[in-house]
Amino acid sequence: MENLIQVSDTLFVMVGAVMILAMHAGFAFLEVGSVRKKNQVNALNKILVDYSVSTMVYFFVGYPLSRGVSFLLTTQELQAGHGLDLMKFFLYLGFAACIPAIISGGVSERMKFLPNTIAGAIFVGLVYPFVESITWGRFSDCLASPNGWLAINFGAPFHDFAGSAVVHSLGGWLALPAVILLGARLKRYETDLIRVSSIPFLALGSWILIVGWFGFNVMSAGSLGGISGLVAINSLMATVGGVLVALVVSRNDAGFVHNGALAGLVAVCAGSDIYHPVMALVVGGGAGLIFVVMFRVETEVWKIDDVLGVWPLHGLCGTWGAIATGLFGQEILGGLGGVSFYSQIIVAVIILLIGLLAGTIVYGVAKYTVGIRLSDKEEIIGSDRSVHGIDSNPEESF
Repeated sequence: MENLIQVSDTLFVMVGAVMILAMHAGFAFLEVGSVRKKNQVNALNKILVDYSVSTMVYFFVGYPLSRGVSFLLTTQELQAGHGLDLMKFFLYLGFAACIPAIISGGVSERMKFLPNTIAGAIFVGLVYPFVESITWGRFSDCLASPNGWLAINFGAPFHDFAGSAVVHSLGGWLALPAVILLGARLKRYETDLIRVSSIPFLALGSWILIVGWFGFNVMSAGSLGGISGLVAINSLMATVGGVLVALVVSRNDAGFVHNGALAGLVAVCAGSDIYHPVMALVVGGGAGLIFVVMFRVETEVWKIDDVLGVWPLHGLCGTWGAIATGLFGQEILGGLGGVSFYSQIIVAVIILLIGLLAGTIVYGVAKYTVGIRLSDKEEIIGSDRSVHGIDSNPEESF
């Protein structure tokens, strides 16, 4: 019986890990569709290279720091329990690797390739593992334990089932300093010629992410015995809530509609295991509203050239999701309870500040040492040719 449980859990976690791996194709195509054709190859390469670097860094540094588990063991030891520990690493790697994938969308079309890759490695190797360790990992007793400081003082520990704050908010707030330090793309606010290149690719990226997100959320249970249909339905309800609110508020803008789905999913992660489905719909709808309004404020009013809107999508909607859990997860609103509004706010703000501080330090140091932005000539040519030496459709440019 124990052997069957181990086999089942290993398969369950592996399926989730592969679904999250597939989400990185979604990140890639969402960015490909949102940038100009001369930067599409760069978008594809960044996501794949960042995932590869993240794997190396998280395997040797980040995962041991956050979880206290090292894989520098014999193969016989690694195979124990059908390799379940290895599969858990694979699953949690998908969360960690989301950090550079999130940032990639904000710095598109003008960020140097190598500094971007190195910054992502620092975040996956040190910054994310620190946040993971104090919320989900080896040092989480104070914030996430039923007997910890938050629970004792505010009635319940911090609750983030699948990463609204731990993953998405952190990624979005890390990205904001990068976008500001980089500055806007050339002619971004002097002309209206800078537009998305492909709505079909953008939509494809959104759909891949939507489907993969059910692995992201449901498989966060970590074992087959912990699976919950409630998580799946809440994820679905938040998706449609984000879509429909974005549809109305943006007046049927295709980009906002497809990103509205992602906003809803970002927000529902934290409380997807405790919401009533109606409340998940409300949380997702709130995220759709936040994304549309704040993307316009950020890019049009404040003139911050966040290409894919990663700060409002992940930073703000992730923070909203963490705080909303403390409200809509309460039993009085049909939730399962066991959450504290104050605990959610405290940790959400802590993660926000960690992201802002780490992003400012890493990108600030890089900017004033090696530089983080392509030259004007390279940006005009496009990062595909200037960085990778090839166009996205080589036959057409021949």
